[in-house]
Amino acid sequence: MSLIASGLLLVAGATALACAGAALASRISHRWRPLLSGALTCLVGLGGVLAGMGALSGASWSVTMPRLLPLSQAVLVVDPLAGLFMTLVGVVAIAAGIYSVGYPHPHGDEHKAAEGVGSRTVQAALPVFVAAMVAVPAAGNVTTFLVMWEVMALASLVLVLAEHRARPEVGQAGVWYAGMTHAGLVAILLGLVVFANAAGTESFAGMRAASSGLSSSTRSLVFLLVFVGFGSKAGLVPLHVWLPRAHPEAPSYVSALMSAAMVNLGLYGVLRVGFDLLGGGQRWWWILVLAVGALSALYGVLQAGAATDLKRLLAYSTTENMGLIFIGVGAAGMFAAADNATLASLLMIAALLHTVNHAGFKTLLFLGAGAVLRSTGLRDLDKMGGLAHRMPATALLFGLGALGASGLPPGNGFVSEWLLLQGLIHSLSPSGSPDVATAIAMPLAVGAVALTAGLGVAMFVKAFGVGFLARPRSAEAAAATEVPRTMRAGMVLAAVFCAILALAPLALVRSLQRALRALPSIRQERPVHGALELQLSGIRGSMSPVLIALALTGGALLIAFLVRRTSGQQRRTALVWGCGGTRLSPRMQYTATAYAEPLTRVFDDVLGPEQDIDVTHHAESSYLVQSIHYRQRVADRIENRLYPPLFAAALWWATVARRLQNGSVHRYLAYGLVGLLVVLIVVGVSW
Repeated sequence: MSLIASGLLLVAGATALACAGAALASRISHRWRPLLSGALTCLVGLGGVLAGMGALSGASWSVTMPRLLPLSQAVLVVDPLAGLFMTLVGVVAIAAGIYSVGYPHPHGDEHKAAEGVGSRTVQAALPVFVAAMVAVPAAGNVTTFLVMWEVMALASLVLVLAEHRARPEVGQAGVWYAGMTHAGLVAILLGLVVFANAAGTESFAGMRAASSGLSSSTRSLVFLLVFVGFGSKAGLVPLHVWLPRAHPEAPSYVSALMSAAMVNLGLYGVLRVGFDLLGGGQRWWWILVLAVGALSALYGVLQAGAATDLKRLLAYSTTENMGLIFIGVGAAGMFAAADNATLASLLMIAALLHTVNHAGFKTLLFLGAGAVLRSTGLRDLDKMGGLAHRMPATALLFGLGALGASGLPPGNGFVSEWLLLQGLIHSLSPSGSPDVATAIAMPLAVGAVALTAGLGVAMFVKAFGVGFLARPRSAEAAAATEVPRTMRAGMVLAAVFCAILALAPLALVRSLQRALRALPSIRQERPVHGALELQLSGIRGSMSPVLIALALTGGALLIAFLVRRTSGQQRRTALVWGCGGTRLSPRMQYTATAYAEPLTRVFDDVLGPEQDIDVTHHAESSYLVQSIHYRQRVADRIENRLYPPLFAAALWWATVARRLQNGSVHRYLAYGLVGLLVVLIVVGVSW
């Protein structure tokens, strides 16, 4: 049996055990449910890793199971592109599965273990969710793909609603998530049905073969529909509104799975349909993708920079990073349409590598935020502080994740952002005269990436510095303790993954180059090569992550040595100047709101902050101020301006629909007759 088949068999077996465990949950003690669920999640993830690694080694595998699905057959086809995303889902799932064991009752509060995240429904839904995410890239026809996509959506919705009885905001977040994910599903369904109808088959192999014979308008319609649907899942602006609502309210290991694994399947859908099944398409498709990516990156990083809720900040960071990835995908599509395989393959490698890097550091960051939440009950950065002394392991691991997300060396995000900038910068070669679209789009893309990278550094300096350093600003932060070992073990696994990506990206780049073989319009052998040094093919550029890491480490050690040798004085301890007071108060520290104030002031027109000042005077005199309360809120302006009209239209339609049904059988028969006549007329005209 091949490695791919063994891995998928393990996925199926562990999922079946999870379903059986849910059926027998009344006989399983609530103490053992998290352990059983976490172990099965790890097994499903391991199956995904085995199957994915088998495909990335160059093997392919397929199977057809007739009569398994209604009206069609189940088809699984695993190639290197599918293997990449299966591996990614598997690695994130293993870390999240280990972490989830200690998450439901970290303080030994077992009377609540059977509720919320400890309930049997939630515990059973976790491995099913991971199995569906592993199966989505393996789907080989439209029916199989849509069924797995819907199972993934429903399982994730159950997990998002895990704590809906404890907090009313969870229910509201679930409504938003359900609405957006099913609106996206409708768009994907329409696009794939139009495609399959025009191709005369629903198998991906048949659609791939027939795509060249489709009209230009049909191909464009299919691409636009699936881009809307997959873009919603990927969290691209303006379809991102479910992320800042669902991620903060979901259990943190579920947030990690959604942000680090599930959103990547939106990218997979665009690659599979746009580059593989449709063969690359027209250039304006990819200009649109690049523009949406740039808008998402900038808007996401600005909102994250102004956010004070730690998990909301990370959710907007997902929109930012998916924007960077889609900038690379859009630019690769533009150059592929212009037959420039050198830049197309380099930019696609950069996009795929950043996808993997984002999965690594975002898993670590969400698990770290969950550790803080479970220990303190806090998500508000303004109330944190001083956690580095009370949760040193969590602080160190979160800091590693923040370094990777900042795009600074030696973090893992640095390499992929460097590759992305190299591809964009070299698109304007002085030896040639670029066309108008390239001459306009590429400098703007470089500016967007550079601005996003700079603001991203400030954002994670705020998250780590305000949250973990200085002194506690609340009683909850002052009483924080380290989380259980299983939660720390999950974070350590994610940190090791990030470290490998940061120091040895070439080991992964070789696998990514195999994934390019599934994209005919992009395919080029070895756009990046080398041993310890990344060398670019066709353009000048090289970089060694190992040497950079060694240089930074050596420089830091040298500075520390010189400071120690030259100081020559005994360390003395003294009070910090307290602005004229006797001692410092935690209220004198920089809060997240204060840190973000310059950013919100500079980008006031984009962010539109809402400020409120309450001044209370003494009863004796209105000239004497007793207290001043200042509040600032940065709402999502796109959500506030775009979605209320849509909701109003939906409410109007619901009101009209309500009038149509009055309980009269005669009226319902008339509706059926009119509907039948309309169908007959349409069929008669079209045939």
